Order: sequence, then C-alpha cells, then structure tokens
Amino acid sequence: MCSALRGLVTVQSMVGAALLRWGTAEQRERWLPALARGELLAAFAATETEAGSDLAAVTTAVEEEGDAYTVTGEKRWITFGEVADVFLVLGSAGGRPAAVLVEADRTGVLREPVRGQLGMRAAQLAHVRFDRVRVPRENAVAPPGFGLSHVAATALDHGRFTVAWGCVGMAEACLDAAADHAARRAQGGVVLAEHQLVRSLLGRAAVDSRAARELCLRAARLREAGDPDAIAETVAAKYAAAHAATAVAGSAVQILGAAGCAPDSPVGRYYRDAKVMEIIEGSAQVSELHIADHLLRTRGHRPGGRRPEREEGPR
Repeated sequence: MCSALRGLVTVQSMVGAALLRWGTAEQRERWLPALARGELLAAFAATETEAGSDLAAVTTAVEEEGDAYTVTGEKRWITFGEVADVFLVLGSAGGRPAAVLVEADRTGVLREPVRGQLGMRAAQLAHVRFDRVRVPRENAVAPPGFGLSHVAATALDHGRFTVAWGCVGMAEACLDAAADHAARRAQGGVVLAEHQLVRSLLGRAAVDSRAARELCLRAARLREAGDPDAIAETVAAKYAAAHAATAVAGSAVQILGAAGCAPDSPVGRYYRDAKVMEIIEGSAQVSELHIADHLLRTRGHRPGGRRPEREEGPR
C-alpha cells in the first residue's frame, strides 16, 4: 500500500468525477479519455492559506475578461501539483464559487515544490500561484455559483471514498505486520504474543480495522444504489478509516519497536501517512461536525438551533 500512489489515483479520479458529472459534452470528450489513459495528470487546486477546511472562503479570483477568464491567486499543498498537466481550480467569480480548468503550461502558472512533509513524501506536493492566468470561457466547469456546492463537492466526495479505502489498506497492512512480529519475536525467552498487553493492542487493532472495512463497504453499497445517505456515510467511513489507520499504525510501531521506526520500515511510513489522512479531504474535526449534523437532521433538528416545527413526546 503506497499512499502517494493512492493519492495520484485519487486526485486524477476526483477531477474526472467532477468533469463526468458537471462538465459539458465537449469538456468530457476533450479531457476524460486522456485522464483515464494517464496521458495527462490532473490536480485539484482548492486549499489556500486562509481557506483550508473552509473552502467557501477561497479568495482566488476568477474574472471575466472578454471571451476569457483570468485566474489570480495562490493554492497551497496541492497533491501532485509539481507535475500536474491541468488544475481544477476552485475560485470566486464576483462573490460566487467558480470552478475552472487551468492548463499548467499557460503563462502565469508558477509552482513551488514542497519538500520534507510528515507523510506522503512521494506525492510531489506544490504550492501553485496563478498570476492573471488567461483561460478560455469553455474551461469553466458549471456556471459561477455551482463551483463549491456541485463541482468541488463531487470531487471531495469521491476523494473521501478513495482515502477511506486507502486507510483500510494501511490499517490492515500494519495489523498483519504487527501480528507476524508478535508471533515470531521473542524477548527474554518469551514470544511477544504471550504478553497480555501486546495481545490487547492486537485485539483493538483487529477490531478497528474490521470496523473501518465494514463502514467502507456500507458506503460503497449506498453509493452504488444511489442512496441519498451515501454522502454522509462516506464521510463517516473516511473518518473511521483514518482514525483506524492512525490507531493501528501506532500500535504496530509500538509492537515492532525499533524495527517499526527504521527509515525503511513500511509500518513507520504508514504511521506518518495515516496522520495526514486525518487531515486531507476533510479533517477529523470537520467530519465530526458533518456526522453530527446528519444525525441531528434525522431527528428533525434545524440549523441554527431552531426547534422542529413539531416535536414528539412529553413537553
């Protein structure tokens, strides 16, 4: 399991999913075959210095200029931004969220590679600046006003789903490595698996891994059925799977000891990558709010703390 490779497939398919659902026929014909074949690499340019989890606050300007748009702003921590051929950029057009495709070879696109991050070190992250980059009007994906609620939301939903499954893979790989080590490694003449605390760590790790897989399978079934609860279940699956990956990787490092901390240890790499998974495509804290909001809506709760128009039970 390589998180960077998973990240490449994720961002490629995030852009593809957004175009498949909201792009014009001409955009789908132009971009999707090349993206599917890997002839072009795509990146999703959304986050900014002051707009990480709050994408409604992006300040990148998408301005009409005759028969074209100009894109001005800076995006941060863009996965595979260093090598992408095209960016799906989330910006603001006259105060309305807008999404536009910007080819990387256009004048005014500047990239700053990011090095030494905690995890996903092969993901070729970059900060990308757009300095009055001019793109044709047909590069706009959906009309202004739909860039966040429709285009970006579709991309992020797909991203959460793939991240969730990637986290399941990391958790299961760490569990396998820890169980194998515990069954073979002896300390003081006693196999590690004979220590109750080691078995306790393995037991919790096994349950966390299985629970994450089951939630991902539930989200997959709902998505395939077109169930309206699929988006909420995907958020829950991503939240649980990222937590499982972090917890199981931590237990695995504890059981493997120095072997788990070695520079060439896959478990050590998973441990670093797993923490990143709790942040990308919706941080753990933001996911908690979404999960709680969905739960409360099923009880008739209205935003802003208003009571339901009709309540059941004693008053």
